[in-house]
Amino acid sequence: MGPYTPDAWGDLPIIGHIVPCAVIMIDGEPIRVVSERELVKSLGGKRGGSHWLRARESVEAANLPPILSASNLRDFVSDELREGLATRYPYKVPGRSGFIANGLRGELYPMICDVFLKARDAEALLPSQEDLAISADVLMRALAHTGIIALIDEATGFQTKRTIDALARILEAFVAKELQPYIRGTFQPEFYEHLFRLRGLDYRRDTVKRPQYFGCLTNDIVYRRLAPGVLEELKKVAIRNDAGRPTHKYFQRLTSNLGYPKLKEHMGAVVAVMKLSSNYPDFITKLDKVAPRYGQNYLLPFPEENSDSGIGL
Repeated sequence: MGPYTPDAWGDLPIIGHIVPCAVIMIDGEPIRVVSERELVKSLGGKRGGSHWLRARESVEAANLPPILSASNLRDFVSDELREGLATRYPYKVPGRSGFIANGLRGELYPMICDVFLKARDAEALLPSQEDLAISADVLMRALAHTGIIALIDEATGFQTKRTIDALARILEAFVAKELQPYIRGTFQPEFYEHLFRLRGLDYRRDTVKRPQYFGCLTNDIVYRRLAPGVLEELKKVAIRNDAGRPTHKYFQRLTSNLGYPKLKEHMGAVVAVMKLSSNYPDFITKLDKVAPRYGQNYLLPFPEENSDSGIGL
């Protein structure tokens, strides 16, 4: 049936993503739904070729969201979740003419997260699913945190006095705090803060999401200057998922006795140069003097060869 016209709608800020949500009325009952596509993206998943292959091979997998269709996760999908996933609620997205979102009941969100936590406890996760489990863990605790606040507000009547986005702000702040341990370590937030500044972009502390091209910048700033051939070797030994992407960060493959300490030392120098630079071209010019790329000779500057303006995307 559908598509439905929602009685109310809005956006949920979840782990650095905006997840559209809505309330639709069916036979007088309010059904709270979230966009299936954005739910999947908020946990770090996507619809890749491997999902469609699994969907063609298995009726069971075809009805599951992409992040749950892998065979190693299916045993952790409860009957209640399967039953809930059997029904989608297509609804019209207000403000986007002709756009129809595929809605899932909101109460399935934490149940989907629980699949990854159960699989993690059973040591059944694949390396490519570890980041999904981290997101699921953070979100489950965030929802529990805001849930008790909502219950107290309802019991005391305070819900009528709080601002319309108060709970969303509490959830967003909690998620940001919980994600901090995962963006610390080798690549300190300070590194990204300056990289955003030098590129003329706004830096957000409430998300670990970066522009995709930052990976190319990091390869140039770090790995091409770390040691001869290190980037090429790291690419060779990288373990990749079904989509062909590395399942780990390059620095996780460096030797602990030499490679990793060398990286830490290099990162200290990079951040120091960043602090002294006013924009990205200025930064690269200074970095070329302090830590030149291996295998490249610097004779005369030829600005026309560099098409990177150093601004934004």
